[in-house]
Amino acid sequence: MNKITAAITAVGAYVPEDVLTNKMLEEMVETNDEWIFSRTGIRERRILKDPDKGTSYLGIEAAKDLLEKSNLDPKEIDLVILASVTPDLPVAATAVHVATQIGAINAFAYDLQAACSGFLYAMSTASAYIESGRYKKVLVIGADKMSSIIDYTDRTTCIIFGDGAGAVLMEPNDEGFGLQDELLRSDSIGRDSLRIEAGGSLMPPTAETVANKLHYVRQDGKTVFKFAVSNMAEVSANIMERNKLTNEDVDWLVAHQANKRIVGATASRMGLEDKKVLMNIERYGNTTSATLPLLLSDFEKQFKKGDNLVFASFGGGFTWGATYLKWAYNS
Repeated sequence: MNKITAAITAVGAYVPEDVLTNKMLEEMVETNDEWIFSRTGIRERRILKDPDKGTSYLGIEAAKDLLEKSNLDPKEIDLVILASVTPDLPVAATAVHVATQIGAINAFAYDLQAACSGFLYAMSTASAYIESGRYKKVLVIGADKMSSIIDYTDRTTCIIFGDGAGAVLMEPNDEGFGLQDELLRSDSIGRDSLRIEAGGSLMPPTAETVANKLHYVRQDGKTVFKFAVSNMAEVSANIMERNKLTNEDVDWLVAHQANKRIVGATASRMGLEDKKVLMNIERYGNTTSATLPLLLSDFEKQFKKGDNLVFASFGGGFTWGATYLKWAYNS
């Protein structure tokens, strides 16, 4: 009997219509298009401007896109995992609302938070459920309305982040395709380098915390960049070595879109040609949990059955990791 692995069988995505360009940011903070692009690789990002719509809206739209493209009955879904750092509400899980709204009435659902590594961790979790034999159809969503936690007077963060969502369906596979191996890591050494200071149990919301803008993302860019470059590159090279993959064997690098230079350093460590490195940061910026599935959606038509994909990510906390996956279908 062949080993059961968890394979991606469908992909969906959604980004808001409103575009925030570097030129627009020049009117908001002291910066310019050339400076932003040369240091990050970002030209524009999408923003969900409707104040009555949160992360669940993004996730619902991405899930609907997947359902429509795959002709899947949502009642067949067993589980919905939503990775996000911007849930609709502090207690009621956003995933539960998404599942209900898309008609996944037979699924249970929950949120997962691992910052920019959230989708990678969620894929790992979904794979474990599938490999156990308990569930057969797991919907994994990465969605973030980053504009809801960004201070648009802080040029160190407002140039980086955008809003968006992506989704994948994971199902059992007995042909050897799907998730092959993973290396996931975390270290709280980065706890103070990328965080929102207020709003949690350590510092509950008060009028003072709001006045002092303590509910927005703050980061020590140099420290985050240093750790991201070294750790994301190392874990990606390690997963290749552990699976005896050469740079010729790897067809695609699916890397978190935080900064073009970080992705480039990871690809260089892996010995990959530029044509194998998937990039869409120029159009979306850093959408946190959504970057990896948005890449899959944008480049899905280029994937062939049996292609070797290496996923890599790095996020606040710190959290990071790499996953080796064999693509299961011809798009």
